[in-house]
Amino acid sequence: MGEGGKSGWTLQGTFLYPRQYPADNNSLTLSLWASCSYKDVEPTLKIKEVDGLELVKKFSEQMESMLRRKVEAVERLVEAAEDADLNHEYNSSLEFDYYNSLLINEKDENDNYVELGDEFILEPNEHFNNLLVNTTYSDIQLPTNVYNKDPDILNGVYMSEALNPIFVDNFERDPTLTWQYFGSSTGFFRLYPGIKWLPDENGVISFDCRNRGWYIQAATSPKDIVIIVDVSGSMKGLRMTIAKHTIITILDTLGENDFVNIIAYNDYVHFIEPCFKGILVQADRDNREHFKQLVDELQAKGVGTVNKALTESFKILREFRDAGQGGLCNQAIMLITDGAVEDYEAVFEKYNWPDRKVRVFTYLIGREVTFAPNVKWIACNNKGYYTQISTLADVQENVMEYLHVLSRPMVINHDHDIIWTEAYMDSALFASQAQSLLLMTTVAMPVFSKKNETRSHGILLGVVGSDVPLRELLKLAPRYKLGVHGYAFLNTNNGYILSHPDLRPLYKEGKKLKPKPNYNSVDLSEVEWEDQDEIVRNAVSCFGITPPLADKPSVFPPACSLGVVLSRGHGEYILLGNTSVEEGLHDLLQPDLSLANEWIYCITDIDPDHRKLSQLEAVIRFLTGEEPDLECDEELVQEVLFDAVVTAPMEAYWTTLALNMSMETEAGVEMAFLGTRAGLMRSALYVGSEKLSNRKFLTRKDKESIFTMDHFPLWYRRAAEHPPGSFIYSIVSEDDSGNLSLNTRGEKRKVFTYTVGVQIKLELLQRKFWMAMQQVGAPAITQRQFNALRQRGRSSLQRSVVLLLAPLSHGKHLPLFGPLCHRCQSPVSQGRCPRYGPLTLPVLVPAAAHKHKKHDTLQPCDTEYPVFVYEPAIKETNGLIECGDCQKMFVAQQIASSNLLLLVTDAACDCNIFPPVLLDAKEVKYILLLCDRMRSQKLRRRPDTCHAFHPEENAQDCGGAAELSVSLTLLLLPLALLLR
Repeated sequence: MGEGGKSGWTLQGTFLYPRQYPADNNSLTLSLWASCSYKDVEPTLKIKEVDGLELVKKFSEQMESMLRRKVEAVERLVEAAEDADLNHEYNSSLEFDYYNSLLINEKDENDNYVELGDEFILEPNEHFNNLLVNTTYSDIQLPTNVYNKDPDILNGVYMSEALNPIFVDNFERDPTLTWQYFGSSTGFFRLYPGIKWLPDENGVISFDCRNRGWYIQAATSPKDIVIIVDVSGSMKGLRMTIAKHTIITILDTLGENDFVNIIAYNDYVHFIEPCFKGILVQADRDNREHFKQLVDELQAKGVGTVNKALTESFKILREFRDAGQGGLCNQAIMLITDGAVEDYEAVFEKYNWPDRKVRVFTYLIGREVTFAPNVKWIACNNKGYYTQISTLADVQENVMEYLHVLSRPMVINHDHDIIWTEAYMDSALFASQAQSLLLMTTVAMPVFSKKNETRSHGILLGVVGSDVPLRELLKLAPRYKLGVHGYAFLNTNNGYILSHPDLRPLYKEGKKLKPKPNYNSVDLSEVEWEDQDEIVRNAVSCFGITPPLADKPSVFPPACSLGVVLSRGHGEYILLGNTSVEEGLHDLLQPDLSLANEWIYCITDIDPDHRKLSQLEAVIRFLTGEEPDLECDEELVQEVLFDAVVTAPMEAYWTTLALNMSMETEAGVEMAFLGTRAGLMRSALYVGSEKLSNRKFLTRKDKESIFTMDHFPLWYRRAAEHPPGSFIYSIVSEDDSGNLSLNTRGEKRKVFTYTVGVQIKLELLQRKFWMAMQQVGAPAITQRQFNALRQRGRSSLQRSVVLLLAPLSHGKHLPLFGPLCHRCQSPVSQGRCPRYGPLTLPVLVPAAAHKHKKHDTLQPCDTEYPVFVYEPAIKETNGLIECGDCQKMFVAQQIASSNLLLLVTDAACDCNIFPPVLLDAKEVKYILLLCDRMRSQKLRRRPDTCHAFHPEENAQDCGGAAELSVSLTLLLLPLALLLR
């Protein structure tokens, strides 16, 4: 609102005063007035400069403290699991009943609980998204292809029972903990709190904890891998199908810290993606999915010559290692073939011996064992592992063997690295959180066998982990400290976004929200358009900016950096006031007042007694002393009290205005509202709620119009973008009845504290506009004619046309009223917005939503679309548009103290040769630059630890029994299904 110096603060009234037109006394325009005086509280006012570096330091220290608690919980689980294994003696005939998550609470036809399915009490719990859980005990999940009474499973489950009291104790120590779990190397998954696990529509449970990113990252270090696949004629049919499935399974074990390429060989060697010839590429989701599509197209023909493929693979790995590229840790070759006529000793002697820096894993496809000795020899003499895969069902277990080999050095050395995974989606939050707050990460640590007799084998028992919702981290960077346009974001060491207000990981298919395929591999440069040289991106991705706590090693994820963005101008300062609790409480209790319920004024999600309290109720109970145990942000509560006192006169003013309002002159004014930086809102209705044009406005159904953890309201952000004293108009939305409503806001403060606005029917302002135009000789137009024009979107008038423009959400602009006459003159270049000069003024038509066919494969791509960029510096402009046989003249002028533009054009010139410019986003095709873009490697920060080799490792434990017998798991699978 008003400007002022450091003394004599007086907030001046802001008016859009009534204006009478001679011909029509009913032409009174909308009036808006706000009067709030700081003079009474002047002695308590302070202006504080916001220190961005101090904010980052404070936020990161708080986040690290929170993350340390998660790490300590996981460390307690690791210690308990390793001690339990050390004291457990394997018993091949062990019989033990446990809670099987699939079978719990299931009864047979005699109403008796089935085996492994005893009674397991489940209750809804708000902390776990209202799922039915048991917070006193964990239960066991197994994939369908793992026999639930296998001796290895029974011994592992029995041993891990020791984790139950630790799960409960961890949760009691830190009630913000979510899921805790232990994933065993034998395939079972112990989850706390216990839940009922449901199979898919085919009755199958496909979830295997050993395939999850948190398990694989904790079990191994970064790896560079070249996959070599035999596509000679002998691989036709089932063998090729098994080989393809093996490649895809290997790709699924890779993450964004790994690098990969795939070579196919028969008569000659070729990279399945020619653009990747001679290099390794990051194994992010985009590249993995691209490889999978190419693998599916492989065909068998010709004669296999594996030595050339091996030679090419060793060269690539050596070049990357010498150049300091790739993961700079483990290197491996995966050879997938149906036989090897020799052992290729000369190749290994030249490129890999004696250091054996590259492990070689071999997968013999099919039941033929003639060439098995050669294939096994290759693996055993290069610190790898050999398996034979005869059926599709063998693939999963056999591929996982390579992870056990890569984990040996870490296990032997007992290095318990803390890993933090890439972001992933919590589907339970789809409908309840902003898109940018849906993601989670996992903190995990490996669990080793401490038994001396198995030390050289490096036995990995499994991995323990706990989920950390990223929204919990961002709660520690509260919105009120960042300001209206400020925000915090989290980034990985690879430059990918963990959390950012502009991250949109979901898309809509029909009425359902679904995750985009690459939602967790969106680079920071994709959303920070202004960072064209990627200075910010490289700084936070490659160097990190998070200080550790004093006297303690940092647990802040090495794969994670925190950034804070503050806006210039009003974002650089904050106004602080002070008031008594008694005075503030009185005004806080007024019925027109509400608080941002997603903000954390008081912590209400830990104590079950507090969870049902709204933030306003919690603040009141805290201030009155009714809930002394409530932990509240005293700085934010003080700001709310001050705002409540200063804005209290608005209620009386709005009431007086309503009483004096003439139904004839002000028909269409529906609502007045106010918002402050502290998340406080006041509102007053001038019509019944059932008569509102937009009933969702200022409700939780319209997230853009309220304060959320993710952002300030859109109308608040818009007001902050304009000069003091401006009135900002926008069409907020269209409801089911087809009625449009209009918001106006006014603000006049350099230190931006709050904004005031009203919601009116769009038709009111339209009517006033056309009446005003008639007074100056513009063509008369009836409301009916106007509505028809608005529906058609283009003009058929043959005289001069007047158009008033105002911005919509997300930078798009549409007319408030008036026809659309001409088109945009230039497209967007490379995803960035152009700034139109004084002679190019685009008019855009909203495009119909693009409908995806169900069989379409969604892939990330660059798109471009036309936009109109409002340039306040240009007060008036004019120009000519060539329309074939004539020229169309236009004049555009800013309307003072607003965001409106008045556009006048000559409609005598027919410009129908130009089609409407649609707001469709069109894909940018990089035909000539495609390979360059695919090969490009952005700067990244490598993980801090590497465990590639250990001198005590037993390299002769290299497989070889797979071809002699069918897996016991597969033999017992029919029995397992029968028991179910």
